[in-house]
Amino acid sequence: MTKEEILAQGGSKVNARPKLLLDATMHYCPGCSHGVVHKLVAEVIEELGMENNAIGVAPVGCAVFAYNYIDIDWIEAAHGRAPAVATAAARLNPDAVVFTYQGDGDLAAIGTCETIHACNRGENLTIIFINNGIYGMTGGQMAPTTLEGMKTSTTPYGRRVDLNGYPLNITNLVKELDGTCYVTRQSVHTPAAVRKAKAAIRQAFINTREKRGTSFVEIVSTCNSGWKMSPEKANKWMEENMFPKYVPGEIKNTVKNND
Repeated sequence: MTKEEILAQGGSKVNARPKLLLDATMHYCPGCSHGVVHKLVAEVIEELGMENNAIGVAPVGCAVFAYNYIDIDWIEAAHGRAPAVATAAARLNPDAVVFTYQGDGDLAAIGTCETIHACNRGENLTIIFINNGIYGMTGGQMAPTTLEGMKTSTTPYGRRVDLNGYPLNITNLVKELDGTCYVTRQSVHTPAAVRKAKAAIRQAFINTREKRGTSFVEIVSTCNSGWKMSPEKANKWMEENMFPKYVPGEIKNTVKNND
């Protein structure tokens, strides 16, 4: 039920738990952004009435257990292969709203090929990309998105460009592809940011429902466990260090004011 429907019935609770969000104990670390994004995905699917024709694809990484939390049809993909699996799901189920839910170590590393080519073909799906600049699940190793100078378990003295190369801004790459209709970068570290992220996810799902091509939603996120920080300090560090490289905001929208 939407906020408007609740208020129309005389209710005062406008932040009800999404019905699609299952009553399961979260395995994510305290302060992790995944739980917030899960709630937004569940809310948007429910508000758009897509619960019976939504298909999510989750690969390896912290996001692998997404199917434990949102009560829709899910497919688990091999590491990095979610866009390829989602391509098949979308083509075989043309009336479905198909989306992937991927971390940066998955999407921007082993899955770079699948991501680029799915976006280039303009497959009718949404890609939700959680970017925390690190391999969170396997011990905090350097990821393609790890910032220059950022310390990880495999770069204890910081990422060196001469040795490790530059951070990969894959979202800026996919915006150049003709198949992408909507590319945006958001975050969920403040209430205002959460509202913007929800609007972005909603727009992406509408685009997929209307068969407009590939929508790409990056969520710049924290990994306070991998970063060895408290959730509060991780949010501040993200603002000061991640945002200058991965600037939040709308990057590409070929269909303005569509719904």
